[in-house]
Amino acid sequence: MDHNAFFHSHAERAAKHSFIEPALHKKFNTKRGLRNENGTGVLIGLTEIGEVHGYVVEDQERTPVEGRLRYRGIDLKDIVRGFQADRRYGFEEVAYLLLFGELPSASELNDFRTLLRSHRALPDGFTEEMILSAPSGDIMNKLGRTVLAMYSYDDDPENQEIENVLRQLVALIARFPTLAAYGYQAKRHYHDGESLYIHIPSTEMSTAETILHLIRPDGAFTDLEAETLDLALVLHAEHGGGNNSAFTIHVVSSSATDTYSAVAAGVGSLKGAKHGGAAQRVIRMIDDFKENVERWNDEAEVSAYVRRLFRKEVFDRSGLVYGMGHAVYTVSDPRAVLLHEKARDLAAATGREQEMELYETIARVVPPIFCEEKGTDRVISPNVDFFSGFVYRMLNIPEDLYTPLFAVARIAGWSAHRIEEMISGGRIIRPAYKNVRGSVPYRPIANR
Repeated sequence: MDHNAFFHSHAERAAKHSFIEPALHKKFNTKRGLRNENGTGVLIGLTEIGEVHGYVVEDQERTPVEGRLRYRGIDLKDIVRGFQADRRYGFEEVAYLLLFGELPSASELNDFRTLLRSHRALPDGFTEEMILSAPSGDIMNKLGRTVLAMYSYDDDPENQEIENVLRQLVALIARFPTLAAYGYQAKRHYHDGESLYIHIPSTEMSTAETILHLIRPDGAFTDLEAETLDLALVLHAEHGGGNNSAFTIHVVSSSATDTYSAVAAGVGSLKGAKHGGAAQRVIRMIDDFKENVERWNDEAEVSAYVRRLFRKEVFDRSGLVYGMGHAVYTVSDPRAVLLHEKARDLAAATGREQEMELYETIARVVPPIFCEEKGTDRVISPNVDFFSGFVYRMLNIPEDLYTPLFAVARIAGWSAHRIEEMISGGRIIRPAYKNVRGSVPYRPIANR
């Protein structure tokens, strides 16, 4: 039997019997994507971890407001200003805050940093057996597989006591940079034909420093590069319980599965192009602008090309301007505001001010054109992904690592959500689906 022919001939049949008439969703008032008709998320749970705020609802109408993101009740901008003023790295402090609900004292933070650094290295034999022996062309795929493989190297993987789960999660937070970097090096060597560099993680470096050290052939980086990457990690560490990967952590954890299975599921969610891949799409869109717009600071010329994007005439013909707009944020995305500031510093240091100007021009002209072209009064602004890809590019981080870096940051938030689900969830998450197929009689095989 020709296997390819089988799948080709049966694909249409599978699609036919997977299609649900859109009108039925309105008839039964389903909440597709767990969204209400006005675009707000369906309230299905409570959390104390992250708060995402971008609008207020009055009389079922959304009113746009400046975006706000809080970690454990503390405004993210205040957290960032705090560690930046002290000239120190912030990701470890944020991970502690998310996990334990309170900002650490100086001694608690020092102990936590020491704990993370002591867990950076992978178990004996893990690199050779689980990473180099089976390299993947996709680093997120490799990250998910290595997270699952950690189960086999854990002496107590199924223990659901919170103390044990915390041990597992802290080790994963510490090791995600190493797993992502080694997965990248394996891909780079075995799939791209480049030299293989496996640096040993330092016990003296922050998370951001560790990443830059492990992915670069010479292991070298500047203070500005490490500070910028650290900020990006802080901004991506948490985003409420309703984003797809955090919700996945809640759903899978509610079944009482092990930590590694739950976190691997989160990785799989983040790998999806609709969730973790936005930074790459922005970068490719900007590259298209560079090729087709001659004067990057000319609003008229940039605006004309933006209109062609919305009209599906250029680039990928999707009608989208990637990195603009968000499901919750309206007037501003606080993460984008903070990253934009650091991006300017990095652009000045790397001589890429003109490229920075192109980003800023696009961000300025898109909102009014969006309203005109779409016939809407919806308020949009740049989201964090609009600038993150540019920042990673200025840091000479390859595109293959954009989404894995997202995971390196978000494992902190995922860990907090797993603990919260285990403590407060109480029951397995099981929403309802209505069957609209109806009754179909069985036909004997001779009559089919």
